[in-house]
Amino acid sequence: MPTEILPAIDPERPLLILRGVSHGYREGDRRRPVLQGVDGDIGEGRFVALLGQSGSGKSTLLNLIAGLDTADSGSIMVRGLELNRLREPERTLFRRRHIGFVYQFFNLLPTLSVLENVALPAELNGLSADASRRRAAMLLEEVGLADRLDSFPDSLSGGEQQRVALARALVHDPALILADEPTGNLDSATGRHVLALLDQSVRMRGKTLLVATHSREVAERADAVWELRDGRLMS
Repeated sequence: MPTEILPAIDPERPLLILRGVSHGYREGDRRRPVLQGVDGDIGEGRFVALLGQSGSGKSTLLNLIAGLDTADSGSIMVRGLELNRLREPERTLFRRRHIGFVYQFFNLLPTLSVLENVALPAELNGLSADASRRRAAMLLEEVGLADRLDSFPDSLSGGEQQRVALARALVHDPALILADEPTGNLDSATGRHVLALLDQSVRMRGKTLLVATHSREVAERADAVWELRDGRLMS
């Protein structure tokens, strides 16, 4: 099937629609519910903060939206595409093309240079190596790392690694950015700097951003706040 599997942008319709999403995990002979009937919409170009205690299901919900897992019941639609109806190879294509990730622990490939780490998602989407590296270099300059293109992740500070991760999340021009505790592994000052870059970089491109976080500072920057409590979404 073709890489482009999302419908064209409809500005009158939310980018993300969740309806009755439930999911749990098996523990021995019992199933532990994590999400129970989650409903919510996120419009194009919106920044939503997802709050909740540890174990509340924030990461589970991000994984379902990314197609890394499928909901037990309910509907997850991204621009009208129903993720639960996709087979695993189709979900992989969807994720590769349309989702950008920023993780708490960076998830950079240690054997690739900074430039190679950022260029990789663009190359996986069919862009030539030269074009991918040009785009990666532009984004790395934008996040203040133009002088670290040939460095390797283990030579960077935590804040620098997270800026690399931000550039990587944007390089393939995804529809939706998912960030899981992006400032959780950084000191306060570095976290504020990375958060400001994330906010600025996503907004200037009109992208949609969903950030799972414990941080009220993140929530204060968001257009809307969702809170997971007892498996349900409060907004």
